[in-house]
Amino acid sequence: MKLEDIKTKTKDAVDYLVQSLESGHSEVLTQYLGAMARFHTYSFGNVMLIARQKPDASNVAGIRTWNSLGRFVKRGEKGILILAPMVGKRRAKDDAELSEDAKGTVPTLFGFRAVYVFDVTQTEGKELPTLAEVQGDVSGYRERLVQFVASQGIELNYSERIGPAKGLSHGGKITLLLGMQPAEEFSTLVHEISHEMLHRGDRRTLTTKQVRETEAEAVAFVVCQSVGLRTGTASADYIQLWHGDASLLRESLEAVQQTAAVILGGIAPEPVAATAAA
Repeated sequence: MKLEDIKTKTKDAVDYLVQSLESGHSEVLTQYLGAMARFHTYSFGNVMLIARQKPDASNVAGIRTWNSLGRFVKRGEKGILILAPMVGKRRAKDDAELSEDAKGTVPTLFGFRAVYVFDVTQTEGKELPTLAEVQGDVSGYRERLVQFVASQGIELNYSERIGPAKGLSHGGKITLLLGMQPAEEFSTLVHEISHEMLHRGDRRTLTTKQVRETEAEAVAFVVCQSVGLRTGTASADYIQLWHGDASLLRESLEAVQQTAAVILGGIAPEPVAATAAA
């Protein structure tokens, strides 16, 4: 399949979301945000492709990977199309590049190619090892999130005086309401750090307060889902914020996905390996 065809499929996935929201089916947005949570190491385009083709996918891999784990794709299952990077070696042109690789070659991205992956539900065979899930416990993640906030140069304080607000972000400073439950505090802190990361530059003047709040809430939804916290559905219907403009909706969702990925990378118990992305 040609690269342009895959780009068209990615655009179609966003258009499908717009159409679903216009028709009142806001649960599709929750499915897309859920896909961001499950596949946060994937690119925005690949998340959109997975969410459109198989919204309930939870763990995808190529045939070779599944086979190496003792699992095999069931007969008749249809693959999920995504883009994978084509990385090769090229000879270094100068001393600066040469210092990166003593052999005189440097890794180079030459483009992308279409590949097919399959969800675990499309396979059968050996049981996969069960990973511990947080199930509402933010132990460990809370401490790493606080460290991540500090690494961004942001001061964190607690106060009883900000009620009924749960959190406030003032540009370089976040204040949380004292006495919240751990899961609620975690979600609120993600919401406020999202404001700091998304809305302190040009985007603040280019977006409305409602858009900013929705984006921050969407990031919190993605991050909380990813670490295993039970959360409500994503906030208000996106289409009301962008008046049916698919390009603006895509830009906002891409900002949400990238911000959530940075936060999740910062609070992961161990470094998250990069995954095939476009």
